[in-house]
Amino acid sequence: MINVAVVQIRQYQTFARNSLQNQASIGVTMRIGITCYPTYGGSGIVATELGLELAQRGHEVHFISYANPIRLDPGTPGIFYHEVEVSNYPLFVYPPYTLALASRMAEVAERHQLDLLHVHYAIPHSISALLAQQMTTRRRLPFITTLHGTDITLVGTDRSYFPITKFSIERSDGITTISEFMRKRTADFFGIDKPIEVIHNFVNCALYKPDPAAQRQGKKRILHISNFRPVKRVLDCVRALALVRKEVDAELVMAGDGPDRSPAERLAYELGIASHVRFLGKQDHMERLIPQMHALHLPSETEAFGLAALEAMACGVPPVATNTGGVPDLITNGADGYLEPVGDVEAQARRLIELLSDETLHTRLARAARATAESRFNTELIIPRYEAYYRAVMQANGTYRSAAVSN
Repeated sequence: MINVAVVQIRQYQTFARNSLQNQASIGVTMRIGITCYPTYGGSGIVATELGLELAQRGHEVHFISYANPIRLDPGTPGIFYHEVEVSNYPLFVYPPYTLALASRMAEVAERHQLDLLHVHYAIPHSISALLAQQMTTRRRLPFITTLHGTDITLVGTDRSYFPITKFSIERSDGITTISEFMRKRTADFFGIDKPIEVIHNFVNCALYKPDPAAQRQGKKRILHISNFRPVKRVLDCVRALALVRKEVDAELVMAGDGPDRSPAERLAYELGIASHVRFLGKQDHMERLIPQMHALHLPSETEAFGLAALEAMACGVPPVATNTGGVPDLITNGADGYLEPVGDVEAQARRLIELLSDETLHTRLARAARATAESRFNTELIIPRYEAYYRAVMQANGTYRSAAVSN
C-alpha cells in the first residue's frame, strides 16, 4: 500500500506541476487541520500565513495547537482555532503534550470531517498526526509533514530523536520542505527514499511592499529579525554595526526575542553603540516595520530558507545574509542581495556600508529584490502548489472529494 501511494504521489506531483492553473480553478474546497508551534519562529509563521491564505481561497482551516499562533486572527472567515489542553497530573514529570495533541487532532477531525492534517515541524507533530490517523475510524485521515529546518538539522540529528524523527517522516502520507537544501539534507541524513516536495516559503506582495517615504525619514536603519537563538548569531549584527558606524550614521533595529538578547545588549554597551541599537521585542505586524528599513542583516549559522529575508525583499529592503543552507535558493548574490561567509563580520559590514552609502546601488538591489519576491515567491504562485499537493495526497489515499460533494 505504501509503495502504491508513493507511486501515485509521484504521478500527481508531475500532474500538479503541469496543471496548477487548472487545479486552482476546479473550485473544490477542503477542510484542513494545521498544527504548528505558535511561537515567534519561521515554521509557525509560515503555517499561519498558509492557513490564512487558504481560508481566503475558500477553504476551511482548523488550527490545532496549545496556543493561538502569533500571527493568527481567529476571527478571520474560514479560520477556526482549537486549543490543546494538557493535564498536569503529579504522576507526569513532563506533561504528555504529544498524546493530548493527538487526541485533539482526532476529535477535531471527526467533528469537522477534516480532509487531511498538515503538520509543521516533524517532532512531535507528525507523531501526533500518526496517532490521530489511527484513532480516526470513519475514514482514512491522511497527513502531510512539512520540514522547516531545525527539526532536521538540530532536533532530528540528536541521537535520542533520530529514530522517531525518521519514523515519523517515513510514515507521513506526504512530505514537503522549504528548500532544495532541506530536501537533500533530509534524504541523505535519514535515508528517506519517499518523494519530498520542495515548496518554497512565500510572501503576500500586496501586504509586504516598499514605502519609499518611510525610508527617507531619519538615519539609515539596519534590521535584524529572529528568535535570538545562538544559531542566528545576533552578536554578529552588533559587531557589524560597530564597523558600519565608522563609515555611515546608521542604527540597528532588532526585532524578536530569545536567549541571546541579553548578551547582545551587553555587547552593544561594551562597544559603545548601545544608543544606536533598538531592541523591539516580538512584533506582530512586520509588514509595517520592514518597509521603514534600508537593509536586512541575516548572519545565521544556518538557515533552511530565510523567511525574514524574503519578507524584506518584498518590501524593497535588500538583505545581507550568510551563504548557508537554503538561503541561496532565495538570494542571488550581487543581484538582489548579498551572501557572505558565516562569521565573516567584516565582509558583511562592508556590504552593509555599500548599501547604505550608495543610493544608486541600493535602488538597483531594492528593485531587484522586490522583483524576485513577486516573480518567484508570491502567494499567488506558491499557495496553488500546496492546494495541488493536498489533492494529490488525498487522491493517493482515496479521500479526494469531487466538486459535487465538496461542501
